[in-house]
Amino acid sequence: MSEITQATSAYGVRPGSPAPELAVATLGGNFVLSEQAPERFGMLVFFRGLHCPVCQAQLRELDRRLDDVTVRGIDVIAVSGETRERTEELQRAWGLKRLPIGYGLSEEQMRAWGLFVSRGVSDGEPPLFNEPAIFLIDPSGLVYYESILSMPVGRPRLDDLLGGIDYWTEHRYPARGGA
Repeated sequence: MSEITQATSAYGVRPGSPAPELAVATLGGNFVLSEQAPERFGMLVFFRGLHCPVCQAQLRELDRRLDDVTVRGIDVIAVSGETRERTEELQRAWGLKRLPIGYGLSEEQMRAWGLFVSRGVSDGEPPLFNEPAIFLIDPSGLVYYESILSMPVGRPRLDDLLGGIDYWTEHRYPARGGA
């Protein structure tokens, strides 16, 4: 494990700015953000890992409602710092059938995205893991929306997020918060 550095969350990742590169292994191959071509947005869902029941609920809902997301021209991937073995285990245990899942997110990648990073405090937790976040990346590679949390609770509800996306798209709403 690399030495933990001090970083201020989200200062390098602002709406309207280029998204940091993201390249991770997935259970279906590899994911490279700069190679993606979403119609409307790429949705990156950073999750804590196998030990997190709130992540389980969030990813199960995304898996179950993937069509509600993709019909809007949104490509989604869930990503964590978990190992391949633990990612395969959570996919099985949580009953995830369709949601693309990336793994092996490094501490450097976590920090490049401005994610909060935690140390494991119980047997079921990895030694180091990221806290949850959601980013929407527009087709040109710019950050449009971000929600970065320091705790497992408080994530945006999927219905609220999809309703926002529908409104933003219909009204050509600009990315906010980048000033």
